Amino acid sequence: MSDGLIIALVIIAIVVIIIISIVAWWISTSNWFRRAAVKIDEANSGIDVALTKRFDLLTKLLATVKGYAKHESETLEKVIAMRNPNQGISNLSLEEKSQLNTSLNQVQRGINVVLEQYPQLKADSQFSTLQARTSDCEEQLQAARRVYNQNVSTFNQRRVTFPSSFVANRIGFSENKDFFRADEEKREDVKFEF
Repeated sequence: MSDGLIIALVIIAIVVIIIISIVAWWISTSNWFRRAAVKIDEANSGIDVALTKRFDLLTKLLATVKGYAKHESETLEKVIAMRNPNQGISNLSLEEKSQLNTSLNQVQRGINVVLEQYPQLKADSQFSTLQARTSDCEEQLQAARRVYNQNVSTFNQRRVTFPSSFVANRIGFSENKDFFRADEEKREDVKFEF
């Protein structure tokens, strides 16, 4: 074999290795984006589960205090109307889920007001159990939101960083995913009044 042929084979081998490396990187990166999108959907589903559980628990809690809480009952009826039975929580947009969460917060605050007005309600064991379960549900909802936002953050960071952004745009992930945002009222400074 001549030196020219050996050099040509080495160059061809190097080019083939580079092409295989680029194709492998492309496949790996596109698969990462697809897996990340599935994780975001899974985390979004976790929010749905927690919101549904919270909705159900607050409905039961309100039924327990219904005799005490006519106003809060009306508020819950509005929330129930907002949650169309033909459209489950999982079909709501992220903004609609945030609005539902805000409405549920209003119901929760209303129940707390009734609880302050009627201390004997605290003694009801069913009410206490439901209240504890609702508190646990709140923690699960917060955890679900954190997981969702963490997955979105990872996805968005990789989507905007070169060279993976090139792959993301080519396989249809050309936009950032939306974060689950806090209610506007929770962003305001807390005012203590005595």
